[in-house]
Amino acid sequence: MRILVTGGAGFIGPHVVDALLEEGHEVIVVDDLSSGKEENLNPACRFYRMDICSPELERVFREERIELVNHHAAQIDVRRSVASPEEDARVNIQGLLNLLSNCLRYGVKGFIFASSGGVVYGEPDELPVKEEHPKGPLSPYGVSKLASEYYLYYFARVHGLPYIALRYGNVYGPRQDPHGEAGVVAIFGQKMLKGGVPTIYGDGEQLRDYVYVGDVVRANLLAMKKLLKGLDLSAVSSIDTLAYNIGTGRGTSVNELFRLLMEATSYKGEAVYGPERAGELRKIYLDAGKAARELGWQPQVSLEEGLKRTVEHLRKAGDSKEDLKLAREIIEGYLPALEELSKK
Repeated sequence: MRILVTGGAGFIGPHVVDALLEEGHEVIVVDDLSSGKEENLNPACRFYRMDICSPELERVFREERIELVNHHAAQIDVRRSVASPEEDARVNIQGLLNLLSNCLRYGVKGFIFASSGGVVYGEPDELPVKEEHPKGPLSPYGVSKLASEYYLYYFARVHGLPYIALRYGNVYGPRQDPHGEAGVVAIFGQKMLKGGVPTIYGDGEQLRDYVYVGDVVRANLLAMKKLLKGLDLSAVSSIDTLAYNIGTGRGTSVNELFRLLMEATSYKGEAVYGPERAGELRKIYLDAGKAARELGWQPQVSLEEGLKRTVEHLRKAGDSKEDLKLAREIIEGYLPALEELSKK
């Protein structure tokens, strides 16, 4: 099957790409590399450097004859969405509509959407949160994710486009950018390995549902299988019908996460505490029972094991960068002598 993965050079997208290629699919990646990295791209995929809002996206659908879309490209920074709701909406809503319009034009068979269980519900009335919980996003990012689900619902009911929305918890794991604004595990892990001082915003008792990226990839594969078996779109009564929480059902505080990362990195320092950040929730973790019943999905990697794998990846990535830096310094050291030889 010919599958388009948007955001395939970012964090979750490349893991999905790898898994799809292993299953024998043809994978086409669209990513503008605004936050993704070329080094994350699997060489077996076909890559288009492109903004998902671009009219050029139509060419990808036409030339590649896309059969299914896995949509991970997004503006994911809550603080950036607060600072610029217009840009957040441009990428997350206009980009989605560009994809959906092309899906209709070229007869795409299904659409998998990376939503966010961490932001669409708002501050929950009860925990763990089920899909039917009232929605009340507290940031433009959350609003754009929720609006996207409503557009998907509309395209399914009115135009017959099958879709599944996966409402992720806080996804972490290898390839997460330690220099970005989102992804506390990678940010803390990198700083602790380098002897830096992590900053905890607020009192650190905020609860989040941390789910390992490998488990998230399995959820995508299972969602695709459900899509391809066929969905009864006449039974879709709300945005929650085809939405699935992808989380562990366990709430972990930032303070506890910090302690676990101290063990994984052998860090001996302490964190500093800063002011709370606008648009961030106090407590949320997800009930993934529906995903277990209807997709056959359950998380398999414990937080402790997932953090261990992530730290090992960060450590290796850091060693590789140090090797490159050393090689560059050696080469630069020889350059003057080589220039002198060339003059003789």
